[in-house]
Formats: sequence, structure tokens, C-alpha cells
Amino acid sequence: MNKEMFEKLVAQAVEALPVEFQERLENVDVVVEDFPSPSQIRQAGLGHGYTLLGLYEGVPLTLRTSHYGLVPPDKITIFQKTIEAKCRSASEMEIKSEIQKVVRHEIAHHFGIGDARLKEIEDGRG
Repeated sequence: MNKEMFEKLVAQAVEALPVEFQERLENVDVVVEDFPSPSQIRQAGLGHGYTLLGLYEGVPLTLRTSHYGLVPPDKITIFQKTIEAKCRSASEMEIKSEIQKVVRHEIAHHFGIGDARLKEIEDGRG
């Protein structure tokens, strides 16, 4: 898939979020990169053999205090090539579905939801 189409699907995934979430995404940049850098993989705490589909970099809303200000935007990076590699059929529908899942996951981190809790939610346990 070309990068322009992939970026369009990412934008659609953000626009599909409920309004109450969209309204709280101030000062958050959502970008697309092909692959994570070695430092991004280290930052995510992943070991050898793991892949990174998306990454949230910033201060979650739950950790911000009244002293939070004049900071660069939080950043959510969606990794195109790793998502495409995960989607075996490479159909637009499969890629779109995976993008939506990854965008929701990374935005959940912005709202202070950790990976363990996200796993419970995604597995239908809570």
C-alpha cells in the first residue's frame, strides 16, 4: 500500500474515535513511519523477536499536573511496514482493521491505560 493511502487510513481511524476522545487529543501528533528505530524499540522495552506496530511517546493525561505546559506535543507513531507484515492477506480491509486497533491502543496510552489493562480489555476480560 502506498504511504498516502496508509496515512489516510490512519487519519480515518482517529476521526472514527468518539467525540469525547477526539476533544482530549490536544497537543498530540499522529505520524506514520515505515519501521521503528532501534531507540523506539528499546523505549518500548521489547526484546529480540518482537515487533512494534505503534508507539505512544509523551506524558499520559493521568500523570499531568498543573505544572504541565510549554512542552512539545505527545507523539503517536504508527509503523506502516510492520502493520503490513502482520496482515498476511495485505487486503485493504485487513490493514484498515489493524490500523484502527493500533490507533485505539496507542491513544489509550495517552489516556493513561497501560498495556496489562489494555490486554484485559482486548481479551474481553474487562
